[in-house]
Amino acid sequence: MLFLHGSFPGRHNEFIGYQLNTKIMGLEIERKFLVQGDGWKSLGTPVLFHQGYLNRNPERSVRVRIEGDMAKLNIKAQRGTLRRIEYEYAIPVKDATFLLEHVCEQPTLSKHRTKITIGDCCWEVDEFHGTNKGLVIAEIELETEEQSFEKPDWIGEDVSDDPRYLNINLIQNPFQNWKQD
Repeated sequence: MLFLHGSFPGRHNEFIGYQLNTKIMGLEIERKFLVQGDGWKSLGTPVLFHQGYLNRNPERSVRVRIEGDMAKLNIKAQRGTLRRIEYEYAIPVKDATFLLEHVCEQPTLSKHRTKITIGDCCWEVDEFHGTNKGLVIAEIELETEEQSFEKPDWIGEDVSDDPRYLNINLIQNPFQNWKQD
């Protein structure tokens, strides 16, 4: 992925990037929903995720994540409720393990993620562990904020606009500390 930002002759400080399937690389449009029941569990294979943050500023974060037998470094910048600028790069698992144990802010976060394809969309269902146990969230990435998509019967309330459900905030204010309605 090549995505450049800065001053370039004749470019007026605008983003320059390649497009893939009409989606600008580096832009994430995501919706989050609570999950009802466990009808989703038989639709995919869960993968263990362990992640931590080098910087937990919600406006711009740097995350280290181990996903099964792979690891990634992720950079996000908030740009509205549903849109974020996002870059992700593969790194060695050994490096990610070191960063998670010795460099990342503590505590870290663990969850199982199950990817489920429905129609043309991929749902990512996260079942959290530790102090976030009991929380299950489904995310879907979209091409546009207005894109329509099929909602399976296990999809509940839309929590896209509630910052408590951002992973970065679940570390500081875990689900088990919330007052349950």
